[in-house]
Amino acid sequence: MKNTAKEIITYMESLKNEEQRFHLMRFFKTAPGQYGEGDEFLGLKVPQTRAVVKMVDKNFPLSEIPELLMSNWHEIRLCGLLIMVAKFEKLSTRKLINDETAIKQRDEIIKMYLEYAERANNWDLVDLSAPKILGNWLLLPTLLGDKYEIMDKLAYSNNLWRQRMSIVCSWRTSQAGDPSWCLRYAEIHLNHKHDLMHKAVGWMLREMGKRVSMDLLKDFLKQHIHEMPRTTLRYAIEKMPELRKSTKKRKQSKKSTPKSASLSFLFRFSLVYDSLKSE
Repeated sequence: MKNTAKEIITYMESLKNEEQRFHLMRFFKTAPGQYGEGDEFLGLKVPQTRAVVKMVDKNFPLSEIPELLMSNWHEIRLCGLLIMVAKFEKLSTRKLINDETAIKQRDEIIKMYLEYAERANNWDLVDLSAPKILGNWLLLPTLLGDKYEIMDKLAYSNNLWRQRMSIVCSWRTSQAGDPSWCLRYAEIHLNHKHDLMHKAVGWMLREMGKRVSMDLLKDFLKQHIHEMPRTTLRYAIEKMPELRKSTKKRKQSKKSTPKSASLSFLFRFSLVYDSLKSE
């Protein structure tokens, strides 16, 4: 059992793998000018970090987690986030949903998560924590006030990772049958400049359509397709076989296909748009 942050850090540092470390640094774009610039890795795979979380004492104090989140090591920050996920899930069981003590404890986790949000400074750290912490919180009672106000602060911040949290957490709300959070933040982030947000928005729209309503997704596409980045559109229609099938047939019916990447996208875009209009 690991009872303190220092014990966790010492143990994880002992698992350092140099070969895997350099692979992860390339994969997570840590070179100068890239989105993960300067991030440091121990070289641990996610299952290894999850195994450490399972070793943590069930009464591990929340007050110890900031030391993990402030670590220079990516995997140790992930460990801190996953401990928060585990704590939040234990406080969110059916019998504890409306329990006043549990509500206060969940809110404490949320406050800490938001305070240290910028320490989740890569897409995997956000994606492995935001749906299970923020996303679940959106479905539960809280004493923190207006959820929209809290979430909008994330969405309209100047930090890429806070922005990503605001949309990726909607995976959980869509899974629960509520499309409103996804649609709200997909629209806010639709013109974002970063490719990581294009992917996140398209991914969440796709999940919303799959989990809640394909008609809602089609309506959103009809309304916003002219301003939607190509990556967002591609991700959003991945689970729409009837639309992809119709566009494939139309492409085959054309005598020639544009050769350049930009014209090719415009060609595919027009087929998707025409298919949506024809429904």
